[in-house]
Amino acid sequence: MSTIQRLGFDTIMQHLQELVIWRLRNPDLSFDEAPQLDRKALPDSLLKQLIIVLELDSAEIAILLLVMAPNLSPELLKFCVNQVYPDGGELPELGGIQGKNHRGILPTAETALFLIAGVNIEARVQSWQYFDKHSKLIANKIIQLEKPEKNEPKMSGALILDAEYTALLITGNIPEPELSIEFPASKIETQLTWDDLVLNAETRQEIRDLEIWLKHNETLQQKHHTTSRFKQGYRVLFHGPPGTGKTLTASLLGKYTDREVYRIDLSTVVSKYIGETEKNLAKLFDKAQYKNWILFFDEADAIFGKRTQVRDAHDKYANQEVSYLLQRLEEHPGLVILASNFKNNIDAAFTRRFQALVHFTPPEYEERLVLWKKALPKGFKFEKAIDLKIIAKTYDITGAHISNVMHYCCLQALDQNTQIITKDILLRALKREYKKEEKMF
Repeated sequence: MSTIQRLGFDTIMQHLQELVIWRLRNPDLSFDEAPQLDRKALPDSLLKQLIIVLELDSAEIAILLLVMAPNLSPELLKFCVNQVYPDGGELPELGGIQGKNHRGILPTAETALFLIAGVNIEARVQSWQYFDKHSKLIANKIIQLEKPEKNEPKMSGALILDAEYTALLITGNIPEPELSIEFPASKIETQLTWDDLVLNAETRQEIRDLEIWLKHNETLQQKHHTTSRFKQGYRVLFHGPPGTGKTLTASLLGKYTDREVYRIDLSTVVSKYIGETEKNLAKLFDKAQYKNWILFFDEADAIFGKRTQVRDAHDKYANQEVSYLLQRLEEHPGLVILASNFKNNIDAAFTRRFQALVHFTPPEYEERLVLWKKALPKGFKFEKAIDLKIIAKTYDITGAHISNVMHYCCLQALDQNTQIITKDILLRALKREYKKEEKMF
């Protein structure tokens, strides 16, 4: 049995075809008299689960099948029209548009209205509810009603199935989004563990509190009905010098709570064109709203920096962008992490909106010693002349610097056909790091 047959696509497209032909032949009849889909006969699939979970009625199912049709049976609407009207003819009530490359009829909201209400004007008006922002299919981002051409009726806009739902319902998988203007974020992962993250006790406890929220907040909301009592989502600021573990911590939180972490590149979000920044942010938050993602805004100073007085239109719109981002942050139901190298760079008006401020301090001597010991890869050794206690006490550097030093040392050792890290190599690597930071060695 093929995958298509197993998922019931033949069955649902056959039903849609019967439904469209029935409507073309009976434009005056009520949708109650239309052929009904036998839901129980549908094989187990994501489509069937979606119908059950959202409790879709017959009209909503018809709309969902209609927007799936161009991906499964692109000729369906044209075939139905030719069956009923073999000699051709104008059918303005059917709606639909011709795609640039798609040779069939692409459904519009008018097509859906005709399918479920025919030419009955009152029924058509009542059916507008299916395209309201609060309707099940629209609110859950399953379908989208595109804006029509200028001066065209609202319902003449194309009705399309969301790209992720298209992939999910047809293939069973959602491809990972790629970094682009449309989606200004990239997935970050780590092979490291909590044991590899060296933090002071206070910072580690703050991170533990975040992990507790991620693990138990959903249970608190659903079983104890706290949605109206507590704000949805959690907003936290990670602040501290570069290389102190902010990005690694975000990655580990995702890894150990089974959530994907997406780092937002604010340089691609912020636009010099008025209104474009809000559009870019809207696309990002819309895509993330129903996911269990952790959003990690790196170098948040770019948009959350201290505001100045409004002197010109640029300042005015910059403040509007910040206000819009704050609104979306507060509405987002998941964990949002903003990272900054300096807390003082962030406007105090913004920090008050966060549930937590986590300070990532440069490692002290004891922490640096642990980092040096953990940084040595398996198979490599320090020569006896190296005293890690002295190295940790002498060189005040972060975990990221220590990692860079060890990477350089291992490569140099291999080039010398050995796995022994000598003191000369180690000092040379340290000098390179200090030079990069423009510090006296």
